[in-house]
Amino acid sequence: MMKRSISAFVAFALLLTVSCSRQPERKNPTAQPSTAPGSNQILTGRVVRIADGDTITLLDSSDTQHRVRLEGIDAPESHQAFGTQSKKNLSEMVFGKDVTLVYQKTDQYGRLVGKILLDGKDINLEQVKAGMAWHYKEYQREQTPEDRELYAKVEDEAHTARRGLWQDPDPIEPSAFRKEEKRQDAR
Repeated sequence: MMKRSISAFVAFALLLTVSCSRQPERKNPTAQPSTAPGSNQILTGRVVRIADGDTITLLDSSDTQHRVRLEGIDAPESHQAFGTQSKKNLSEMVFGKDVTLVYQKTDQYGRLVGKILLDGKDINLEQVKAGMAWHYKEYQREQTPEDRELYAKVEDEAHTARRGLWQDPDPIEPSAFRKEEKRQDAR
């Protein structure tokens, strides 16, 4: 009986040692996540770079950097009217802060595409509310129906109040600006 107890104890100790020494499994956040409904993935980290009004770099707890494209919005290009202001506004909200990213996909440039949350606040929506980005209707199908409706409503309010880029009498959407640049470069 004593021999069996010692054997069981040794087996338990060995199992405990092996399981405690294994590295924890990490999801690869740059892998293509499932497209099934409700397949949101979550990544937390510190914002270490602001590329423009809709793209940041997030540093996770394993010191891995992730480029992130803010879902549902399209901010002016850096060299476009209000591009600098849009970047500055985003920077003031999140640079150097710990945020949560809720995402479902990776775009063609390898960036995670998702919603940035800071203390529960939707930062993507805040960019639209401040008049520093458009609601990106070309990709609105990737948003929840509630977010689609809310982002469109907030954009209309910013437009009516002439906040940010809506001060311009004829603001050019970034997608149209990029197409025009490509057309001119082709000449």
